[in-house]
Amino acid sequence: MKVMVIGPRGKMGKLITQVAAGREDMELSAAVGPKGGEYIGKDLGTVAMVGRDLGIPVTDNLEDVIDSCDVIIDFSTKEMAMQVLDAAIAHKKALVCGTTGFSQEEMQRFCDAATEIPMLYAANTSKLVNIMNKLLEIVTETLKDEIDIEILEMHDQWKKDAPSGTSKEMGEIMAHALGKELKDIAVYGREGASPRETGTIGYHSLRAGNIPSSHTVYFGGMGERLEITHHSYNWECFARGACDCAAYLADKGPGFYTIKDVLNL
Repeated sequence: MKVMVIGPRGKMGKLITQVAAGREDMELSAAVGPKGGEYIGKDLGTVAMVGRDLGIPVTDNLEDVIDSCDVIIDFSTKEMAMQVLDAAIAHKKALVCGTTGFSQEEMQRFCDAATEIPMLYAANTSKLVNIMNKLLEIVTETLKDEIDIEILEMHDQWKKDAPSGTSKEMGEIMAHALGKELKDIAVYGREGASPRETGTIGYHSLRAGNIPSSHTVYFGGMGERLEITHHSYNWECFARGACDCAAYLADKGPGFYTIKDVLNL
């Protein structure tokens, strides 16, 4: 499988490149950076700190290299991701997207693309996070209105969107387990006189230092509390998961796939 990486200097793009370069089932064919980026033209191995040259110059022209790949892995920005999506559709290339912060209308474009290409969207590609999502679904379906649900998520100071895409996905899973839509029951932070409304899901976002990723869901009952937490020590687990997602698309036709399909959850 020939793989193209978008944003190879980014924290995720760099690690995805390193992981893909070490896999026997993958061949890096191209990498695309932002227009006019200072590393454009440099070898991908140098840009992503692989430890050796890969013989692949990083370009800022997606159209020049897109036909060299079988699948695109994109963890860049939401602005760049929309351009990549359009190009993937036009050239009928499989796409793994892990970028977050999209509006509902933008997410619908990814869903619509699945009629033409193998499309895998994953807000979080960690195996353990997605197993945690399964646990959240089980707890919520079992207890329903007996518990109050609060989500605390922590990320580094550079993360642009809040709440995180991962915590939104967690909230959607639990809202659906309650037979509701997250947009109707989500509460974002509290200030002053704001008593808790039964059946809501509370969100609290922390941004500090270089915290990689941390999500805790609190299930509050009377006289007891259940906490389910995931901490990532670095971003390597997400990069490995992203490459697993790309490998999963190797023999797939057009369709909308998720990390649940990859992990058979």
